[in-house]
Amino acid sequence: MKSSAETLSSTRMSADLISPQMNASEAHSSERQPRMQESHKTMVQEKNARYQAGKSTSMGRYLWPLLALSILLLANLFIDSSFFNISYQDDRLYGSLIDILNRSAPVALLSIGMSLVIATGGIDLSVGAVMAIAGAVCANLLLVPDISLVTVIAAGLIVGLLAGCINGGLVSFLGIQPIVATLLLMVAGRGVAQLINQGQIITFQHPGFAAIGVGQFLGLPMPVWIVIGMLTFSQLLLRKTALGLFIEAVGCNAKASRYLGINDKSIKLFAYGIAGLCAALAGMISTADIQGSDANNAGLWLELDAVLAVVIGGAALTGGRFSLILSVVGALIIQTLATTIIVSGLPAKFNLLIKAIVILTVLLLQSAKFRRQLSALFKSKRHADAKPAEKATSAKASAATGEKL
Repeated sequence: MKSSAETLSSTRMSADLISPQMNASEAHSSERQPRMQESHKTMVQEKNARYQAGKSTSMGRYLWPLLALSILLLANLFIDSSFFNISYQDDRLYGSLIDILNRSAPVALLSIGMSLVIATGGIDLSVGAVMAIAGAVCANLLLVPDISLVTVIAAGLIVGLLAGCINGGLVSFLGIQPIVATLLLMVAGRGVAQLINQGQIITFQHPGFAAIGVGQFLGLPMPVWIVIGMLTFSQLLLRKTALGLFIEAVGCNAKASRYLGINDKSIKLFAYGIAGLCAALAGMISTADIQGSDANNAGLWLELDAVLAVVIGGAALTGGRFSLILSVVGALIIQTLATTIIVSGLPAKFNLLIKAIVILTVLLLQSAKFRRQLSALFKSKRHADAKPAEKATSAKASAATGEKL
């Protein structure tokens, strides 16, 4: 056995060996702690910067459409000082602003459905034809004696939903390009509406159905309430569930979304189905408004206004980003512009040209790249104007110095 002296000596030697290692570890730990704190601080700063950038981008998306709408409304006020006047007669509101809300309802409904379709990376050119089909079905059913109003409305909605599902099936399950698939129904659908009407303009007298287009509730026209209801329902469905996220994911990258377990075919079918449903609602409003069905003119070219409203709302045509509220604002801008042209008394032949110029201006102002280029152009011009002034100032200073000498 080792003596106690030898044991004590070996213990001291072990302590001497361990002590430098502990000191080195403590020194390394003390050096690493500030680095970790600095790294954490950097991560927090980057996160805050990304949040602020996203917040500013979101605010910018809302800024330009709302600014364009405000400018158009103020332009109307400049032309007609009574433009903002609203009166209350016979339990309903009257005024130019109410007319804009009322007349923009069909395009606003179409833009809600179109937003979802475009967000998936597609497009629906058939919504105008679906409006005609739904209107024709409802108008012909209203001629049947003792038919229920609920049956007529349900039939119109089912027809629109079926048309949307046909488009969605062609696109998602058969792999046909969206513009081709919906163009087929755009052409064939109006022919179907004409067959339903047998080439005639169908008129009817039904106060209950007419209320959809010309009725009122709490002073506001019924079409406005239909838009509010559809917008609220869609917004809650998309933002309070995962559907909105799934639609954006499919629009950004359908293949990657499949790897994440998202059924992109079902999502596209859902989007086109909602677009058909919105088109049916718009068709019933138009039919109820005139109390008749004109298959040739119902919803004619409104699909282009719907696409335009979605683009004004800042949606990406390549898919992914979308906003239902801004799409409805885009529809309001289009209708306000049409009202402005009428109020200003411009010849009708200039309407489309002025409309295109104004909307192009709005789209350019929404483009961050265009705004950066415009800002750089103004800065370069400012610097160019400042250089002669600097030269003149330096020349005066040198002249004053020469006189003193």
